Amino acid sequence: MYYHEEGFPEENELVLCEVTSVQYNSVFCRLDHYGKSGMIHISEVAPGRIRNIRDYVVEGKKVVCKVLRINEERGHIDLSLRRVNENQRRTFNALIKQEQKAEKIIENLASEMKQKPKEVYDAIAKPLFENYEFIHMAFQEHVDGDAKLEEMGIPKEYVKPLAERVIDKIKPKSVTIGGTLKLTTYDPDGITLVKKALTSGEAISKQITIRYLGSGAYKVEVTADEYKEAEDLLKQALDTVTTELKGGDVDFARA
Repeated sequence: MYYHEEGFPEENELVLCEVTSVQYNSVFCRLDHYGKSGMIHISEVAPGRIRNIRDYVVEGKKVVCKVLRINEERGHIDLSLRRVNENQRRTFNALIKQEQKAEKIIENLASEMKQKPKEVYDAIAKPLFENYEFIHMAFQEHVDGDAKLEEMGIPKEYVKPLAERVIDKIKPKSVTIGGTLKLTTYDPDGITLVKKALTSGEAISKQITIRYLGSGAYKVEVTADEYKEAEDLLKQALDTVTTELKGGDVDFARA
């Protein structure tokens, strides 16, 4: 990646690292976006007792770590692998993939304009980093209509061809709404009625999902490009379920 940070990371910051060396009680890493080295003590690799550290890390593996302590004078960075939960890891990796996608768009632009990719990247990224942490965030705002690339300080020669590629490669953000649905019916054939009602509600659109949570409760989620569209689909689904249940009780609580 071209993305690079100057100086040192901050404590508690999540960083992408590559394992460079695995020792008996420590792991040494290279922080991808800072060009610096860090260390993970064996106690910070995973919770509980570790019999073989290589069961968790090997040279060349990419890992998401949390910065614990920094000593700038000595150049030491202490990292933790175990303090990054699965949700944080997934979110951070997704962010990196989005940035890689944005960089690829710039690489393709440079190739078609017969210019050096790094030079084109620097020219485009420099003004964007004044207001955005990552360039893909600026691209996303352009696609969503919240801001325009031509107003972000990007050199004019790149604006139009870049905007075309961004619109082509990046999808608008979607919104997801939903809640918990509870159904009650005293009909002798209640199980069949409930199943039919839920199936009919979900059949309204592929953007609607209904899954069983347990104890008669169901999770309803609707994903759409805009909030109003999501609300309309949710209402249609709930109305359909209510109609199909034929006199049963429908209780819905928004998440």
